[in-house]
Amino acid sequence: MRIGITSPIVTRLPGACNEWEATAGIDELARIAVTADRLGFHHLTCSEHVAVPVPVAEVRGGTYWDPSVTLGYLAGRTERIRLATQVLVLGYHHPLEIAKRYGTLDTVSAGRLILGLGVGTLREEFDLLDAPFTDRGARADDSLAALRAALSERVPSYRGMYFEFSDMVVEPNAVQPRVPLWIGGRTPRSLRRACELADGWVPFGLSFDDVQAMLGRRQLQSGFEVVLPAAGLDPIGDPDRTRRRLDRTVSAGATIIGAGVTAESVDHYCEQLEALTELYGEAFGNAGE
Repeated sequence: MRIGITSPIVTRLPGACNEWEATAGIDELARIAVTADRLGFHHLTCSEHVAVPVPVAEVRGGTYWDPSVTLGYLAGRTERIRLATQVLVLGYHHPLEIAKRYGTLDTVSAGRLILGLGVGTLREEFDLLDAPFTDRGARADDSLAALRAALSERVPSYRGMYFEFSDMVVEPNAVQPRVPLWIGGRTPRSLRRACELADGWVPFGLSFDDVQAMLGRRQLQSGFEVVLPAAGLDPIGDPDRTRRRLDRTVSAGATIIGAGVTAESVDHYCEQLEALTELYGEAFGNAGE
């Protein structure tokens, strides 16, 4: 079991983010990334929304840093920690656009990319981008198969229901022979998609009991990752509760935890990361792998 961090600052959910994040910027984010990298955390994240309607932003938040720019910058400031999109919306992009943009990120980070991908639910954003909404699930499945065919190939070839390409050079391409693909979602279909077309599942908005029940109905392949969140951790102020929370996340089926810590400042955030490694050191034995 490994622990990554759900990056602060880059996404601000109303009522869930720390107050200092409202005025924090790239310097503070880089300090956190460098600290997490040094300590052996598995990954850090950055999500995607292009434009969020005002009423929706009041619930989901309106701050979403662009993942390609953000993770590209952090790639240059770190050495080992993996860089995870959590998540890109497949319907907003052609598969070769993702392969080129994030293949470049995989190249400049020396193979540290994890592509977290999702189908998307925000119809207003689909309409804004002139992206088909009604058949987005089927399109996402085809896009995933196309991505798998393209990510690590200079001259990829694919023919599917919605996407087809051949005799096109995409360079640079990913340096990893198989870029890990994680699927976000909260439905049995999202887990099915992850099991059949990807390498991991990143559920959200589900109880641990629901996660366990859904996982119990699937035969997971060896190496399949289940990435579960553990938010609101306070390893300095309440180490016992923090350990119980992490233990419960593992018992629910997590192979990787996406940790979120409470903090009063960027300094405190980094101190919390230090304390977490001391409290749950068994998760940091394979740093960088």
